[in-house]
Amino acid sequence: MERVSAGDASPAAMTGTPPFPMLFSPFRLRGVELRNRIVSTAHGTTMSVAGLPTEATAAYHAACARGGVGLIVLEAAAVHASAAYNGRFLSCCTDSALPGFRRIADAVHAHGATVFGQLYHPGASMRGRVDGLKLVPVGPSHVNTETNRVPARMMTLQQIRDVIAAYGDAASRMMAAGLDGIEINARNGNLPAQFLNPRCNQRTDLYGGELGNRLRFLLDIIAEVRGRIGDRVPLGLRVSAEPMDETGLTPSEVIEACKALAPFVDYFDVIVGSIGSYAGRPHIVPPMGLAKGYTAARAATLREVTSRPVLVAGRITRPELAERLLAAGQADLCGMTRALIADPELPNKARTARLDDIRECIGCNQACIGHERLGVPVSCIQHPETGRETTLGPRSRVERSRRVIVAGGGPAGLKAAAVAAERGHRVTLYERARQFGGQALVAAMIPGRSEFGGLVSNLLHEARRAGAELVPGVAVDLDLIRREAADAVIVATGSRPYRPPSEAADEMPTIDASQILTGEAEAGKSVVIADERCDWVGMGIAEKLVREGRRVRLCVIGDAAGEEFEPMTRYRWLGILHKLGVEIVTNVRIAGTSNGAAIFQHVASLAPVIYEDADTLVLAQSHRPSTELEEALAGFAGDVHVVGDCRAPRTAEEAVYEGLMAGLAV
Repeated sequence: MERVSAGDASPAAMTGTPPFPMLFSPFRLRGVELRNRIVSTAHGTTMSVAGLPTEATAAYHAACARGGVGLIVLEAAAVHASAAYNGRFLSCCTDSALPGFRRIADAVHAHGATVFGQLYHPGASMRGRVDGLKLVPVGPSHVNTETNRVPARMMTLQQIRDVIAAYGDAASRMMAAGLDGIEINARNGNLPAQFLNPRCNQRTDLYGGELGNRLRFLLDIIAEVRGRIGDRVPLGLRVSAEPMDETGLTPSEVIEACKALAPFVDYFDVIVGSIGSYAGRPHIVPPMGLAKGYTAARAATLREVTSRPVLVAGRITRPELAERLLAAGQADLCGMTRALIADPELPNKARTARLDDIRECIGCNQACIGHERLGVPVSCIQHPETGRETTLGPRSRVERSRRVIVAGGGPAGLKAAAVAAERGHRVTLYERARQFGGQALVAAMIPGRSEFGGLVSNLLHEARRAGAELVPGVAVDLDLIRREAADAVIVATGSRPYRPPSEAADEMPTIDASQILTGEAEAGKSVVIADERCDWVGMGIAEKLVREGRRVRLCVIGDAAGEEFEPMTRYRWLGILHKLGVEIVTNVRIAGTSNGAAIFQHVASLAPVIYEDADTLVLAQSHRPSTELEEALAGFAGDVHVVGDCRAPRTAEEAVYEGLMAGLAV
């Protein structure tokens, strides 16, 4: 029987490799010194209640500070009532915010990190509802963004003055709460950038027209904030160097504006993309498939032309990459936000050369920005403890070690084995296949999603480091459980593809999506995909097949292909499929095949939709749980925990979370 033993210590740790010299050098911004160059940039946590920070918010940021980060920039905080659109998003409009911000400042400072606040107004990008009623956005002119279909009302001069004063009021509150610095959010799609943008700003008064007038709104905000916070406090500006669309500020317009603004700010926080367009939004939180650190060259340009320090963010997932960007002079500070969400201890691990122990972000966007869409707190599919610090705190070891068998080496089983072993149990994980990873290995075969395989690598390392014994090529049954004298069994046997019954299945070649990915079957020249899942499978198969030269029609049961994705990932992939010429048909379900044609049915009208020009039907259907072992354990005297797809086929997020909880329960 082949066995895989627990992993050894990191080679870097054993050789005493010195820490990254640039990354862990201090950096001064006015009167504040950061202990290193790693930054958690502003990002939504969806932890606020009635717009106010909570104990959970403080615990979330405290975990990052404890992990060794240099600077935390808090999520964008609404500065004015016209900017506050959802009670789950942060607001600093009134003094009621002071206790929550003070709690955060104290929690972060207790661990030696620095914390800035960010001031925010979405302007025409305002979205959301209160009591079910759509809000009224405001902007420099009567315009609307394509991602918000309610036209903005043009701000009066008095409203402009009120909002400028509100920026100052919010900054004063943040200072009173003990924050160390202020950042103004002026990225593409937000109110300050809308005033700068001649395509949004059609005013004819002192705030519109030539560049000097269009700059006035932001210059007035900067002056107001500086007057409130004093000369010793750092003041930064978040900007989009490029909108990645055709409506936002162009790169040359951004450069021109930043050159004019540079004398009045201490640093630029540089990203790309725009919150106000479908093409630009994916770059706000760039998903896997986009190059790591791809924003750095644009940040370097701004650094050169403004002679101001720059903080760059955008898929900087490893300390090695951050060090290279700093050493090359492309940035002074590196935003590693999602990397820190995946592993809050990343700075400490990098500083002590425990590089193999870093849980690298895979850019899936599922539980970080994806949770914002669901209205629940930020987390990570690999590290469910993120965002749950108040309920899933540090783990203690068990008083009595038990014999634990884990059946199945997918994400659920690997996480369960890692946690149970870490707590002191004697754990053996058996996987029927010769490889660990389960459905995550299939996901990694999709074009542009190879990084998903990092989930498996990270979980394998966790399990081995914790001391779990991993055995491939062995299926668990009752005899094995009895021989091993198991006290507890964690069933993580996964799921299998489902093919709906069809009386005419032989009339057209019908292939499961996994067979395409693994090379077990080959499609013809004209393919129709029946996508019941509305996730990465159907879209990924469509991209793979069309790139191979096939004609592809993607038929989804939902309102959109990738409906289960968070929007930033979905928009990017929809753009790719459109450019490749994939035809997407929504709201249809597969009914079968007949006379060489693929038969679908519209889900609302129930009318047939027939494709006679297809020669292959590919099924991207929901799976069915593998429950045989669970059923066989009905009379087992020990503990049984069922986790992941064998409980119900869902996503890696549920699998890892349930594996964690099972590891805590045994």
